[in-house]
Amino acid sequence: MLDFLTGIFTSSYYTGLWLNMFVLMSISAFGNVLSLKGGYYNLGGDGQIYLAGFVSAMCLVKFSFMPPVLNIILSLLITLFVTGAFECMSAFLYVAKKVNVLLTTYLMSSALIPVIDYLSSVTYRTKEGNLLATEFIEENLRLKSILEPSPLNLSIILVPVLCALLYFVFKKTSWGKRVSIFGKSEEFAVYSGLSLRGNVYSTLFVDGTFHGLAGFVAVCGTYFSCYKGFATSMGWNALTCALLAGKNPLFVIPSGLFLSWLYTSASRFSLVNNFGFDMSGIIQGIVIFILAGNIAL
Repeated sequence: MLDFLTGIFTSSYYTGLWLNMFVLMSISAFGNVLSLKGGYYNLGGDGQIYLAGFVSAMCLVKFSFMPPVLNIILSLLITLFVTGAFECMSAFLYVAKKVNVLLTTYLMSSALIPVIDYLSSVTYRTKEGNLLATEFIEENLRLKSILEPSPLNLSIILVPVLCALLYFVFKKTSWGKRVSIFGKSEEFAVYSGLSLRGNVYSTLFVDGTFHGLAGFVAVCGTYFSCYKGFATSMGWNALTCALLAGKNPLFVIPSGLFLSWLYTSASRFSLVNNFGFDMSGIIQGIVIFILAGNIAL
């Protein structure tokens, strides 16, 4: 039991792996906090992060003729726009037909994942080696590790910055307060003269950009390519983190640190003890079950 609790702190690799998972989870979780505040459940995080990873990997490779800084900026902007626009499809269906966002985000993500699987492993597959992945981005576009040999990099700085930014948005901006009003009572907000269309589109678009940023950071700092299935469970982990944080951006950091420690420790414990099943998946299911029970109460 002691090995499970403290095992990730015995090597720089597992410590960095824990913190790197925390970064990717937290960035996406901030998007989920925003959508949950607005009253919408985004169950399509996996597909959105996967889409962002594919788009960013392709852009960074195709724009390699540009100076690295311009390449990164342009690729990031395209990635954020694409993922935000993709989630806006759920906003359109909600405004036009009142189709639940929870349902459409999940179904569109499920439909998108096999498409990107095919694109990354067949159509745009790298010719180097046997990986089912797109071409690797160049060295000068990669975020360097700050805790070798782990993938932890400077993207960890984004977490407190995004946390403070989102807290400021909810507390000090009229848009953030409108989002909170819609989350508490959509009918009241509409009868008060607030725009349902504007709220749904803006909330889900920004939520999509957070997931897009997570996918972009994953490619630039961790995987350096988009390989088949790299985003599996990332979206669900982020949603779990946002729910555990109680839709409060300030609590995303401790929630993310706890969950990433839990998943990393479970994966390490399974590997070291040669377990033949996914222990981290079981733990995640238990956490989600407990959270769902609390929400229902």
